[in-house]
Amino acid sequence: MSGFFSFVADESEAGARLDVLVAERVPGVSRSHAQNLISAGAVSVNGAPVGAKSRAVKAGDVVGAIVPEPRALELEAEDIPVDVVYEDGHLLVVDKPKGMVVHPAPGNEGGTLVNALLFHCGGKLSSINGVLRPGIVHRIDKDTSGLLVVAKSDEAHRALSAALAAHDVRREYEALVHNNFIEDEGTVRLPIGRDPANRLRQAVVAKGGREAVTRYRVLERFGAFTRLSLSLETGRTHQIRVHMAHVKRPVVGDPLYGPKRKALGAESQLLHAGLLGFRHPATGEMMEFRSPRPEDFERALARLRG
Repeated sequence: MSGFFSFVADESEAGARLDVLVAERVPGVSRSHAQNLISAGAVSVNGAPVGAKSRAVKAGDVVGAIVPEPRALELEAEDIPVDVVYEDGHLLVVDKPKGMVVHPAPGNEGGTLVNALLFHCGGKLSSINGVLRPGIVHRIDKDTSGLLVVAKSDEAHRALSAALAAHDVRREYEALVHNNFIEDEGTVRLPIGRDPANRLRQAVVAKGGREAVTRYRVLERFGAFTRLSLSLETGRTHQIRVHMAHVKRPVVGDPLYGPKRKALGAESQLLHAGLLGFRHPATGEMMEFRSPRPEDFERALARLRG
């Protein structure tokens, strides 16, 4: 939606960051989009433009935002390093670093994995997921690191998507979470939908959610923390993070679902897509790839073990 939007901050919103509040209160605006609007001088508080996205809002502040008409995104190939662990004429497997967005969206129009892949592959990626997500068969969050399979052809994309739907793709994550599990393994089977109290979040919901199934297995216990292996039967947005937070074992470093106080020096979530296995769509060969944990994950483990 475009146009001019305004609202008055209430008592419960006092102290909130301006970018967070704009994203929550203005329809169709994400937090990154809100930050861009603030930087462009399109957001005002009490009639005066504000350039600081982290400004704390006071109760009674009148916040205004001018949201321009959305423009069509034009994807550009960008010479960004990408860690390709396997590649042939049908597909490639990449190891995505944390901090990289998978595909462009309003407010995040460049510097993504797709921009890097367009350069790397010379534009030869499948078209099934549209012009904004060429080749993208499945995604992981911006601050989750690890393995993704990308399709070069539409035929490979269809086969890989069908394998995902049939649970024939093996995806295992490793996470460090708060608190301990009494049991050695288990399953969280709870529906996930948008959090009615915060549109930036997902949540376990009683109505309107989609089925979500996460299996977990304890790898290592540290008393106040646990290292887990997790696998997905479904692929909902933020699924592992939401399920773990719901059972009171949030992922360490998770800025959205975890404690506000940082633990173990983690600046972002310690969640890593470390194993990916699938049958090659053209040859039928079973393929399996592993990715080492990123440095911040290893530092946290070393600190716990030490």
